[in-house]
Amino acid sequence: MKSVYITGVGAIALVATVSLISQMPGLASLWQSGSATAQNIKSQPQIQLRLEAEKQVVKQDQQGKQIQKWQALQGEAVVQPKDVLRYTLKAENNSDRPVKNLTLNQPVPKGMGYVLKSINVTNNAKISYSIDGGRTFVENPTVKVTLPNGTVETQPAPASAYTNIRLQLPSVAMKTTVKATYETQVR
Repeated sequence: MKSVYITGVGAIALVATVSLISQMPGLASLWQSGSATAQNIKSQPQIQLRLEAEKQVVKQDQQGKQIQKWQALQGEAVVQPKDVLRYTLKAENNSDRPVKNLTLNQPVPKGMGYVLKSINVTNNAKISYSIDGGRTFVENPTVKVTLPNGTVETQPAPASAYTNIRLQLPSVAMKTTVKATYETQVR
């Protein structure tokens, strides 16, 4: 049985942070250039991102009923094929004013498949998906499939094709936290 090591949950948060930083003019220039002077940095809204991962554990109670629980993953966790992981992304607006037009891009980790329709967001975010490594996003990805008779048909993309999840939030109120959860399955 093949094991997969989950490392770099922070790296996934970093990708979301990079997307966020590029939305903030004062920080974007610092991130993209070798040297720059930060000007009026305190006037920029402050967003803190946290990404957590949990593994689904299914056990039976005394009556034989299956009970689903989530176990936090920390450090180098070992998971097996078919294991389901739940990621929780929290974006906290620590500033004294709302953040407008926040975009968070979460890649589906390598060796994982997105669990369709598993995303849940506490804010009215527009959710879109990419099947091309984050170059384009749509609400319902599709693929062209050649049928046995030779005709080409457009069909919903399979879960295994999803590479990124994007959340677009029109506004995050001051001193509030947006929470999004989604699930993946180890291939």
